[in-house]
Amino acid sequence: MLRLLLLSAALLFSPAMAHAQQVDHQLWLQTNGTVTIGSREKVTLEGIGRFSDRAEGFSHAEAGILFTHKTAGGVELSIGYRHVEDWNRGVTLPNEERLRQMILVPFGSGFSGRLRLEERFNSSGSEVGVRLRPRLGFDTPLNDKGLKLFFTQEHFLNLNTTGWGQRGGYERMRNATGLSFGLGGKLRGEVGYLNQYRFGRDGRRDQMDHAATFTLSFNVASIGDTGD
Repeated sequence: MLRLLLLSAALLFSPAMAHAQQVDHQLWLQTNGTVTIGSREKVTLEGIGRFSDRAEGFSHAEAGILFTHKTAGGVELSIGYRHVEDWNRGVTLPNEERLRQMILVPFGSGFSGRLRLEERFNSSGSEVGVRLRPRLGFDTPLNDKGLKLFFTQEHFLNLNTTGWGQRGGYERMRNATGLSFGLGGKLRGEVGYLNQYRFGRDGRRDQMDHAATFTLSFNVASIGDTGD
């Protein structure tokens, strides 16, 4: 059933799909919890889990924290950390620690731009991989009850090559679409489809991933806020 749903959604990206040599169907789950500190700062805790047909089960996990400052003009400046684990057919792969710095700029009319810089520390080597991830986003309300439609496109540009596997140059792109909706109070949910195209390196085939995505986010009242 999951494969059929992903295949139907993938028709949105059918021109690119014709060039894919290797395909994987995945399920991506994410939870975010945000605490507002003061008037312009917030801390977000993140948890990510992913399943892959190719890896035959649970394949990827991330746990992270992000500190964000919002300027008077609405621009968000963030710095954070993530711990990353991967598995392939039950075998544990080298883990990774990531430092990240981000800037998010609202353009108006539902559009926004985000630029993320990452420093990657892999357990199988001492070199630091540096990666740039620009993303364009758009969302628009569909009704007056909090239902929103969103689209994103993200690109991965590796700024250097490492001995543990990162190869310099343009690595992959992601296109995603879905619905965001309120679940009561400070709780929101997202359901969507994500298409990821990874370009083959060193003789490897290109990879096309089709992922069903589910996200649950909740906001905690500002520290020191006792409510109404």
